[in-house]
Parts: sequence; structure tokens; C-alpha cells
Amino acid sequence: MKFNDTASLIESLSERDLSILESLRTHRALTTVLIRRLHFPISNEPHESGNYKSHATEMAAAVATIRVLTRLESHRLITRMHRRIGGVRAGSSGIVWQLGASGERLLRARHGDPTRRRYSEPSPAFIAHTLAAADLAIRLYELGRQGEIELLRLEAEPESWRTFLSAHGARQWLKPDLFAITAGGDYEHHLFIEADNATEHAPVIVRKALQYQQYANSGIHQKDHGLFPAVVWVVPDGKRQAAIRAALAAEPRLRDLVQAGVFHVVTTEDFSHLVAEGPGNITAP
Repeated sequence: MKFNDTASLIESLSERDLSILESLRTHRALTTVLIRRLHFPISNEPHESGNYKSHATEMAAAVATIRVLTRLESHRLITRMHRRIGGVRAGSSGIVWQLGASGERLLRARHGDPTRRRYSEPSPAFIAHTLAAADLAIRLYELGRQGEIELLRLEAEPESWRTFLSAHGARQWLKPDLFAITAGGDYEHHLFIEADNATEHAPVIVRKALQYQQYANSGIHQKDHGLFPAVVWVVPDGKRQAAIRAALAAEPRLRDLVQAGVFHVVTTEDFSHLVAEGPGNITAP
């Protein structure tokens, strides 16, 4: 089927089709598995949209996912990257998707955005980091569906970035991977989230932590929200967790934030538990 204009293309797409495109716009790249978790629920998984058909098994959901993605790909709405996660043996589940030329034009028209984005093949390290951040975002969505938290706000890059003036009046940028506001009981929890793939040396982590300190000193977030967010590094294993904790604790300039419990370092396995329980130090009624 060929489409002659954006309006007819949009009309031909389902709610789920458009949601998939919007997810790729937000997260820049997603694997088939991540798209399945976001948009193709199985019968025992709660989902935010009652309009989505649930599937009896994960296999049925996976088959439906690749069928829809292949159709969107045929219209150049999405495109697969050359690199697969997990190699050839991963099959369709390891395919990494991004917006295609038609999908990018469609969403620009839908959002009234005149700026054209370039979608080239990024480096393996960039893909790995992007997917790690997307996985954490999807874990937050899943916690919300399960009723563990109320997800009030979730921002991915570049929406999650913050600008502020340093002590010397120079404009600075803070670039978290994610910013989230969750609620549980009578409390809100504000979180800056860093997806760490153990690829950066400790001094790089410390420099990022010092940027958070400068942003905290600016008082911008506290003025708007009455509190400063918890900063959560999510790491692959306990060894990396210990290394980052030690690096942060050893930096004298970070002593106040460390003692105040602003910084948290958790493994990917423990991330959902931290979010569900809330980083207790940084809360406000």
C-alpha cells in the first residue's frame, strides 16, 4: 500500500502504531523486546490502555510484535539498525529499531516540529547506553501498571536536561538520562536517573556528581518543587556499585550531598525495588 500524504498515512495507523512511533521518538532506539513490553501486553500484565488486545502468552505477543513492526517497516515508518543485541542468535528479539524517514516526517507534522532530525547509525556504545536508559524507563512504566507506584512524570533525553547558571554566572547543562516523579502513599519522589554500563572511569562519574551539586546549589528545582531529586546511578553488578559508591564518598566536595543521602547507587536488579520503596531521604509530603 502506498501513501500519498501525511494525513492519509496517519488515518491508516492504529492507536498502537502511533504509540510505537512516539516511543521511538522519545527513546531514540528500542529493541523488539522493549517494544513488546511497552505495547503488547500478555493476559496477566496490566496495561494502561484498554484498547490494546492482550495476548495469551509471551510467544503470542512476540509474534504479534514482529508482525506489526514489519508492517511499519514496509512503509518506511521505522527502520532496523544493522547491529543486533545478542547477535544473530537473538533472532527478531535482538533487532534494534529507530524511526524511519516517513515516521520522522509524520511525527514532525503531528507535533508541528519544523526541525528535521537526522537518523544515522550510531556507535555500539551509544546504542547500548540508549537501550539501557530505555529499559529503565520501561521498568518505571511497568511499575505504574502494576500499581506499585503512580508515575506522574517521565522525561527522557533531551527533555530531561536542565540548564542553570554556575556560581560564576556561566550557563551550564545537566544531562540526566531520565527524570521521573513518582508517588506512593502521601509522598512524591523526584529522581534523576543515570544508566551506567560500567564503561566510564570513576573520575567521569565524580565530575557528573559535581554537576549535580552545582545544580543543587542553584536552587532552581527546590524553588519550583520544594525539594531536590535523588540522583540514582543504575549499574550492572555489585562490583561496579561498590566502585562508584567509593568514588563518590572519597570526593570531599561531595560530602554534604553524600551525607544527605542524595546519591544512590543500585544494581539493575534492585532498581525497581528502590523506586517502589522510594529513596526515603529525598521526599516531601
